[in-house]
Amino acid sequence: MKKIRVLLADDHPLFREGLANVINTQPDFEVVGEASDGLEVLVKARELEPDLVLMDIGMPGCDGLEATQKIKQEQPSVIIVILTVRDEDEKLFKAIQYGAQGYLLKSIRSWQMLKMLRGTVRGEAAITPALGGRILEEFRRLGQQAHRIPEGEMVSLGQREKEVLCLVAEGAADREIAQVLDISIHTVKSHMRNILAKLHFSRRHEAALFALRKGLIEPPRNNWH
Repeated sequence: MKKIRVLLADDHPLFREGLANVINTQPDFEVVGEASDGLEVLVKARELEPDLVLMDIGMPGCDGLEATQKIKQEQPSVIIVILTVRDEDEKLFKAIQYGAQGYLLKSIRSWQMLKMLRGTVRGEAAITPALGGRILEEFRRLGQQAHRIPEGEMVSLGQREKEVLCLVAEGAADREIAQVLDISIHTVKSHMRNILAKLHFSRRHEAALFALRKGLIEPPRNNWH
């Protein structure tokens, strides 16, 4: 039997050791490498060419979301499953957008995790029903919001509005946007009101996702959390 070759990426050695022990006891899995930060996992992925990467989000260097995006660009066939302690909608949606096949919380039981990891090899998504429901709800809401823009209407954002929305897509808060662009928080809020009105959205991250999908702004490159 050809084993599923797994690369672990997490900045906590004790957690990696425990995870490696669980995975290596399985007859169909094999841990081929470990990485402690986002840059190291990029290097290890190139060297080892694993079948599956288990990726933490909060790592030094570059975070797990950025590493996911870069690995999927270089090695589209690699399966990446996010394994994190936090249940955050924005990071969940970004992980899926960047190509992750799964998003699991570290509170999951080992047998559940292994079952879902085997499912990813068969083309299934490693996402719990609760998280899956939230993804479907988000797509439904985005679809409804998109239909509010009349057919054929040209959406145009000013240069400063694009800069603000790019930073929103990167996860920046109003204060951080104000610092980067050297403008007041009041001005940031004013730009956001204009952006939401033009795109017919009520929530900023929805507007950012829509703008990314339509090519109105460039994909995010930084991480603010």
